[in-house]
Amino acid sequence: MVNIMLNYGYSIVRAMIARALVGVGLLPTLGIHHHNRYDAYCLADDIMEPYRPYVDKLVLDFINSSGIPGKLDTNVKRKILEIPVVEVNMDGIRRPMMVAANCTATSLRKCFEGSTRKLVYPEME
Repeated sequence: MVNIMLNYGYSIVRAMIARALVGVGLLPTLGIHHHNRYDAYCLADDIMEPYRPYVDKLVLDFINSSGIPGKLDTNVKRKILEIPVVEVNMDGIRRPMMVAANCTATSLRKCFEGSTRKLVYPEME
């Protein structure tokens, strides 16, 4: 059940990152390290990696407070669906993860354009 919870959280983060990439004009299909012609989200898979520990922490906190659930029911999904609004620290500013994802996507676009060489990610606390 723990893997199911983690995979559910990762799929939410993946969709959030893909949306942010498309929002800044990038194609989530064209990956940097991930390459698979059957996967439409290779770039999203590349960019989401540093966001995974936030899902891990959310799931661990849930298990520590409520125990391992028997199934992925509405209450479990509701808790995991909070991941886009989890507060993260980015450049000394606390912001929801969804906003941080947009900042990361924007910084990636700027890297591709050549105007910066720094990819911005939240800092784990």
